[in-house]
Amino acid sequence: MGLVKSMANEMMKEIGNKSREFYEFVLPPVDMHLDDDKLTVVVDIPGFGKKDIKLSINKNILSIQACKEISEQGKHNIICNQRPNIIDKKIRLPIELKEGEESVNSAKYEQGVLTIIVPVEKHGKDIKIE
Repeated sequence: MGLVKSMANEMMKEIGNKSREFYEFVLPPVDMHLDDDKLTVVVDIPGFGKKDIKLSINKNILSIQACKEISEQGKHNIICNQRPNIIDKKIRLPIELKEGEESVNSAKYEQGVLTIIVPVEKHGKDIKIE
């Protein structure tokens, strides 16, 4: 019975590793809302701390990088680990920002949800209809 249990544990670890790798590739889920004066980007990245997350924006590409440390103590007793440890996501924003005019100064991370507000400047002029 010990051999079967050991093999089952190893199989669960391998399934967990493959599942985690898949989630690291496709996650995190992203919602975007465009209003008249701002673009709100909401990203679900639970399990990370604020210090683990790095954001950058270049033109209309938002980069989200997150990496959390796994303690050596907990590594030996893990049976299944499907939560992502690394996130490296590039998101093309649906607005045009010129290089150097990216005006995102801060973001909010609360209860696993990252909220980024990108101010949108209106270009052109309104045309009055008579």
